[in-house]
Amino acid sequence: MAWHSLELEEVLEKLNVDPNKGLSSSGVEERLARFGSNILREERKKTIFERFLEQFKDVMIAILMAAAAISFVVSLFENEGFFEPVLIMLIVVLNAVIGVIQESKAEKALDALKKLSSPNAKVIRDGEQRIVQASNVVPGDIVLVEAGDFVPADARILSSASLKVDESALTGESVSSEKKTEAKVKEDATLGDRFNMIFSGCSVTYGRAKAVVVETGMQTEMGKIASMLSAEEETETPLQKKLNVLGKYLAIAAIVACAIIFLVGLIDGIPIMEIFMISVSLAVSAIPEGLPAIVTVVLAIGVQRMVKRNAIIRKLPAVETLGSATVICSDKTGTLTQNKMTLVKAFSDYDSTLEEISSENLPEIRSLLLYATLCSDGRIIYESGEEKQIGDPTETAIVFAAKRNGIEKEKIEEKYPRLAEIPFDSERKMMTTINRIENKNVVITKGAIDSVALRCVAGDVEKGRRIAEEMGSDALRVLAIAYKHIEEIPEILDPAEIESGLTFMGLVGMIDPARPEAKESVALCKQAGIKPVMITGDHKLTAAAIAREVGILSPEEKVVDGSELARMLDSELEERVRDISVYARVSPSDKLRIVHAWQKQGEVVAMTGDGVNDAPALKAADIGCAMGITGTDVAKSAADMTLTDDNFSTIVEAVKEGRGIYANIRKVVGFLLGTNIGEILTVFAAMIIWREAPLISAQLLWINLVTDSLPAIALGMEPVEEDVMKSKPKRKNEGIFANGLGYRVILQGIMFAFLTLIGFSIGWKSTGDIVVGRTMAFAILSLTQIFHSSNMRSNHSLFKTGLFSNVFHIFATVVSLAMVAFVLFIDPVARIFGLAELNASMYLLAILLSLVPIPVIELAKLAGVIRHRD
Repeated sequence: MAWHSLELEEVLEKLNVDPNKGLSSSGVEERLARFGSNILREERKKTIFERFLEQFKDVMIAILMAAAAISFVVSLFENEGFFEPVLIMLIVVLNAVIGVIQESKAEKALDALKKLSSPNAKVIRDGEQRIVQASNVVPGDIVLVEAGDFVPADARILSSASLKVDESALTGESVSSEKKTEAKVKEDATLGDRFNMIFSGCSVTYGRAKAVVVETGMQTEMGKIASMLSAEEETETPLQKKLNVLGKYLAIAAIVACAIIFLVGLIDGIPIMEIFMISVSLAVSAIPEGLPAIVTVVLAIGVQRMVKRNAIIRKLPAVETLGSATVICSDKTGTLTQNKMTLVKAFSDYDSTLEEISSENLPEIRSLLLYATLCSDGRIIYESGEEKQIGDPTETAIVFAAKRNGIEKEKIEEKYPRLAEIPFDSERKMMTTINRIENKNVVITKGAIDSVALRCVAGDVEKGRRIAEEMGSDALRVLAIAYKHIEEIPEILDPAEIESGLTFMGLVGMIDPARPEAKESVALCKQAGIKPVMITGDHKLTAAAIAREVGILSPEEKVVDGSELARMLDSELEERVRDISVYARVSPSDKLRIVHAWQKQGEVVAMTGDGVNDAPALKAADIGCAMGITGTDVAKSAADMTLTDDNFSTIVEAVKEGRGIYANIRKVVGFLLGTNIGEILTVFAAMIIWREAPLISAQLLWINLVTDSLPAIALGMEPVEEDVMKSKPKRKNEGIFANGLGYRVILQGIMFAFLTLIGFSIGWKSTGDIVVGRTMAFAILSLTQIFHSSNMRSNHSLFKTGLFSNVFHIFATVVSLAMVAFVLFIDPVARIFGLAELNASMYLLAILLSLVPIPVIELAKLAGVIRHRD
């Protein structure tokens, strides 16, 4: 129900409550039974075991488990021990454990929302004031709130005095909202414009109020956000989708290859058990057993890199999603701005000085700041060297500007003591103090220009109005300062008398300023082909001014507010979404609509935010980025990533890192799949040509799980290439093998198979011993893949990339070579793996054949067959 648009009498009638006596105890019990407790529903959390089991739903993990089962069957029939299946299952379990650890910060959004609720509430029941648990507040309760209190439920204001409420968690607006009992509010008014309402979970920053509760629990605005969080399913990342598709293709390829070999064997009269074992060997070669684990390790390495860049990742696959981002929907307050009201301009009527605030302002401006500070209750204190602002943000902005000019609030209050005051009132829109200055009683009034100007009898008020309009057009919040001298202080302070006959002194203008680095970061986003969009609960004029300043809003782009957005159908929004760069005065559901509209356009959407109001959109986006310092627990729990420095430029760095990680994953996948194709073709071709397997399953597993793994991990640790942000984002539906990688993988696999078969043939035919041939095949295939990993480091020439730019790769190469030597030259180990000792000439031939891919790939890069920018 639109409680904000009803007449107050109608609200009380519908709730059946006397505003002076409140509800009766029996009435409370009846309403508790009808409406339920004033708490947010909590969904059952998944146990660690359930989350552990979920890790096994991945297609690649299923393939690993199938490989373990196949290996177990082979070991059982050949009586070779269970080294292989145990090794594979260890990788499966390790992969699942890493996944659970990374996801251990399971969904805590509802818990965090509960923490925002006030534990106790002051209510009037049976005509008496009582303190009750907030969970027992019901619709119709008369509640009392004052500065420092959390609002226990959504309520319509009955009476108030100078009430201001911080609603930034819901609306994103940095300035406290002034509330008015008798405000007339339209039914379609946005949340930030409902001035006659207070909302659950928001805090009272100034004044006091009496209000009647209209909604509790899940029906409050906070509860609606909780409902959206529960209903919004987490999106599957592009990487997860691509690896799932890859896993399915690999499974199909393994089954088809096994079926062909099995059929060929049966036609040739090979015993069923023997052909079954050969088919199993082929299946083992088709399945990249280490791929899921290695991709997980690469992502984990990326997570650690992100931490150094001030970004914490909650789920591993989300790391690369930023690299795919085509749209960044950014909150304004605290993300693009500093979330700190700052005095930026001041105008002195004494000599018509309009000046930027600095640490060395002219005496006339310093005098204006002195008077404005004396007429402010805000304070700035320092605890352990950290600045803390206490009070209304507009007042602390004045106090800070004065402090920059050497005017210390504590010292001037001691020197010019406050003798009396008339607090701020939303009707008068002014605050007045009387201070003793230079042995005179000085009345100082601070407030809205329109209100102050009406009470001035001296000073150039009209010029002040013009300057205020100019400052307002720059989205500055403007306050006027005026003063007068009085002989005596009346016992009863009558605002009409005290705040009259004033002399206009000047104006101060403040704003929540843009972060200094935001403009450069937005420009980098645009250069990288990413469209930045501002979504804020702040006013349209303010939002547009900040958006222009940082470069988000260009002349041809549009600004839309919440009321305009509400009139748009989803289909209309989807058509217009590309032309709109700024959304102002929006609600949480609006943010969701905007994110979904971009996603319907096929874009990968990153959403940044810090408030409770951002949480549903953070969860719905392809990747949600919460602010770590100013961000609420709700936002952090709903997001995939948290920026620990709340800096918009960190998002750009995270995008760069994400692109680098995705490029590295492509290198890893290309490397591992190229080697697997080489293994498949080697076994397949040998079976077709000679009806013999050139490698047994144990040898293939050693190559897949051990020899290939370290170089693959090292590829995942390649530094991000410098020009990664100069290219457009990859398309959402772009496959992992796009831009020629698939063809290269196949051609490289053919090359590996050709070289291996040459070695196998020479070793077998020259000695008549197939074990010697298999040893040659094992040595060549292992070494070829180790050397080829250098080719995969970059599409640049290896000599341009630099041999020593990735020390991890050097280490991985040395260790992998040592492991191959361990199997080849340690006699007991060689026998376990079915290998024989070779003569020197065969070892030399194996090394020479293994080195062939390096000059071949270098020539391909030189000829432009392999281009740097895929």
